[in-house]
Amino acid sequence: MMATILSIEPATGIVLWQGEESDVDAEVALVGAAWLQWAARPFTYRIEAMRRFANLVRGRETELADLIARETGKPLWDARGEIAALLESVEQSISAYSTRTGQKRLDGAMGARQALRHKPHGVMAAITSYCSPALIPVSLIVPALIAGNGVLFKPSEKAPATALFLTALLHEAGVPEDVLRCVIGGPGTGQMLVRHAGVAGIVFTGSAHVGLAINRVLAARPDRIAALHMGGNNPMILWDMPDIRTATALIIQSAFLSAGQNCAAGRRLIVKEDMADALVESLRETTGRLIIDEPHADPAPYMGPVIDMETADGLTESFLYLMSNGGKPIAHMRRPKEGLPFVTPGIIDVTAMEKRIDIELFGPILQIVRVPDFDAAITEANASRFGLAAALFGGSEEQYERFWAASRVGLVNWNRPLTGFIGSFPAGGAGLSGNHRPGGAYSADHCAYPVTSAETAQPRASIGVGLKAVEIIADR
Repeated sequence: MMATILSIEPATGIVLWQGEESDVDAEVALVGAAWLQWAARPFTYRIEAMRRFANLVRGRETELADLIARETGKPLWDARGEIAALLESVEQSISAYSTRTGQKRLDGAMGARQALRHKPHGVMAAITSYCSPALIPVSLIVPALIAGNGVLFKPSEKAPATALFLTALLHEAGVPEDVLRCVIGGPGTGQMLVRHAGVAGIVFTGSAHVGLAINRVLAARPDRIAALHMGGNNPMILWDMPDIRTATALIIQSAFLSAGQNCAAGRRLIVKEDMADALVESLRETTGRLIIDEPHADPAPYMGPVIDMETADGLTESFLYLMSNGGKPIAHMRRPKEGLPFVTPGIIDVTAMEKRIDIELFGPILQIVRVPDFDAAITEANASRFGLAAALFGGSEEQYERFWAASRVGLVNWNRPLTGFIGSFPAGGAGLSGNHRPGGAYSADHCAYPVTSAETAQPRASIGVGLKAVEIIADR
């Protein structure tokens, strides 16, 4: 018997959706039998299907935003922003496919030519997390479908309702039901997809420990494409910025948007010693004013809950760990609503910790480190195995260029919040944050593979060297 999956509204504890786990073998078989017909469709048909999908999203934007907000706990304004980014992503995926994987042909003498074209991999699995449950799946699925692949979409078991909504819209837009399947299930279902012989490629967005597990499984399978997009322990440096109010806003936007449940969120703030006291006081005061409430509340909240009670418990335990190991709390992490996964932002000075932890605390926890000079700030920023995002707030252009050159990350911002990649550019990281197959505008690279050809309509060949002379025997 298949297990039952429940989607619980974080803000209320009410069951939003329930259903059974999918049969992985059956789903793979369906897509395996159907994708070739999709790939044989004209490229223009696949493009128009994606544009029809975008139009359907526009027509049901209010319904989709409400669903995202209820299923994840995001404030409604945050969910609407995600949909706007989703719509932009569709057009960017269409443009990127032509730019990154277009055809090329060079004509030579006597009808010869050289050609470059691209082929889809076949059946691809798109495995996603619960944060940005509409934007991230679309950014993985649409490029794969444009390239002609069939897709097994495995959403987080914490956000299946949004996933099924998107899948239904893609089917309505013209993607055959057997070409795109929404595979419902927990971690075991994802593992089955990764190991399945019928799956030719994996695109994954989620935590580092899951990405590493996928990488280990596929280490002996070079025939399978794997694009891993993972999180980060993202640093922000604050340096010589006299406007503390602006600095505070940049930090809060970077660290606490979507309750810190964003892979690019700022986790560590490295601040010049002589600025630290004024900044800490400003952060404490402004953070204390943030409204934390259910997604549809009036006035609108800045933050909703985190995704579930297990996550909330883990975050509060992590904050207590930091305190008990030398961290000095600036804003305590509290649980304002008993029995529900609401947490207040936690800010803690970890300068005195002998050994600072290098893990992704996926929620609204900000760790502060005070440093004496800019070299120390760069060293501290780079003290991580992750490499997704980093930012400099303040500083000079020369300092920014030094910071940019020294940072081994996929996103480096100057005086801009960390959250949110530029859609028309690649999105990915180094270290434990990815395997150098970025998404965004470069997603087309791992959705199709190049095929080069030397071609001529008229066969011509001769062997000019290396042959024995023909022995001529005279008639007797």
